[in-house]
Amino acid sequence: MRLLLVEDERPLAAALGDALREEGWVVDLASDGREALRMAVQAPYDVVVLDIMLPGMNGYDVLKHMRSRKVWSPVLMLSAKDGEYDQTDAFELGADDYVTKPFSTPVLLARLQALARRGAPERPVSLTVGCLTLDPTTRRVTRDGREIQLTAREYALLHHLMRKAGQVQSKSEILENVWDSSYPGADNVVEVYIGYLRRKIDAPFATKSLETVRGMGYRLNPVVDPGGA
Repeated sequence: MRLLLVEDERPLAAALGDALREEGWVVDLASDGREALRMAVQAPYDVVVLDIMLPGMNGYDVLKHMRSRKVWSPVLMLSAKDGEYDQTDAFELGADDYVTKPFSTPVLLARLQALARRGAPERPVSLTVGCLTLDPTTRRVTRDGREIQLTAREYALLHHLMRKAGQVQSKSEILENVWDSSYPGADNVVEVYIGYLRRKIDAPFATKSLETVRGMGYRLNPVVDPGGA
């Protein structure tokens, strides 16, 4: 099995590379983001181990460009950072696993074996609700062919609502799926972001597809409803 290891800490890269080779992996090394992207695009890998903090291009951008070029090799992100939003960003961009430093080498090897057995999965196609389209691989959102610029949180909220199109989503369901079930703030943050989203996906297009269902939550309608709230 062939693996691309992207790590700029040379002692760690050497030690991990040796451990992988002892387990039968064929290991290619890259020490900066641009080199990693070039290698990932040019050759098929069973797994890519990708550090986040890299010179030239960070791991998030490497992953984003890989997925936009339809490189679906399973990717395990490796980082010294350990925040919920770091992991959320990685998974939203198409990562398959995430490990923080310091890590147990045997555990890491087991997780890489699991990713290799799973193989490169079929990636999601674009989501479409009426004239609104979201492409998970490029994070591009359009309505009637016009691109809509969203923040990371607005994108995550829209992605959730589009996956549940036509269904009412309560504030608690949205918090759990878009923020985190342990989010310590008030639930009115959902109302605030629904307002932000309406101003971007509905108002400029004179549509009312994002509906408030009083006492229940919010619903993204597959068809334009001029009478929606």
